Formats: sequence, structure tokens, C-alpha cells
Amino acid sequence: MSRAERATKRDPSSPGHAHADYTGAVYGSMLAASVVIGAGGLGRFPRLQLVLLLLLTGLVFWVGHVHAQLFGARLAQRPLDRPTVLGVCREEWPIVEAAVPPAVAVAVSPLLGLDVEGAGWLALAVAVAGQVGWSAVGARKAGASWPLVTGTAAINLLLGLAIIAFKLALTH
Repeated sequence: MSRAERATKRDPSSPGHAHADYTGAVYGSMLAASVVIGAGGLGRFPRLQLVLLLLLTGLVFWVGHVHAQLFGARLAQRPLDRPTVLGVCREEWPIVEAAVPPAVAVAVSPLLGLDVEGAGWLALAVAVAGQVGWSAVGARKAGASWPLVTGTAAINLLLGLAIIAFKLALTH
């Protein structure tokens, strides 16, 4: 049995769990890109609102994923205890972490001389880069071959470009 297979067969709430699953980070990056597109016309403090929207949306989706994990299949398999709850919270945390780089990009955009629209494009680029990067890192850490790593990165790049195409179509 390969290292990746052993890692995926282990209980994520058990001590020493080797976490090679970057699904949450990829998903969170895609979510962040979607938030940037959906933000549209924000109010009086658009940068602050976009930063908060990115972080709070990440948190809400994290809670939703934790809830689904705990009260879905896990509840039917065994009773909930503190280690299980904390393990699921840790397992799903990359969804929130993936929102941080685009939020930071928006926060520092004035230092780069970007207007609000430029900040949105920067955040979108950072989110898509995160999506591609996390998919490649996750595939490699799971033991995927380089052609498979390249393939998953390419698919995630295409998904990111689709999000960008939607933004272009909706704003022009």
C-alpha cells in the first residue's frame, strides 16, 4: 500500500493523521474567485467590504462543510466526540485559509496604486493562482505522477479562466 493510500485510509481525527488532501484549499480558492466576481458594486468602503466578504464567506462555507461532515456520514458511523469535531474542523480549515491571499491582495492593492476594479482583478488572479497551485501541490503530495499533476493544474487553470470569462461577460 502506498503512502498516499495509507494517508487516505487513516481517520482524519486520529493523532498523526498525514493530511495530503488539498481539496478544501482548491475549493476555497474557487469560492474566493466567485466571491470577487459576485461582489459587483460594493458600497462606501469597497475594499474593506470585499476583504470582509471574502473572509466571512470562507468562514460560512467552512462551518457548512464541518456541519455536513459531522452530521452526514460521520454521525451514522459513530457518536461525536471532541477529537472528531476538532479533526473535522482542522480538515475543512483550508477553505478559510484559501480566502486569505485574495483578501490580502485587496488589502494591499492601494499600496500597488490599484483602484477598486484593479483590486478585484488582483484578488481574482490570486484566487485562481491559489486554485491551480493547491491542486498541483495536493496531487503531488498524494503521490500523483508529474503528468497527472500537470493535468490537474491545467484543469483547474481552465476552471479559473472560466470564472474570469464569466466576469468579463458580466461586466462588458
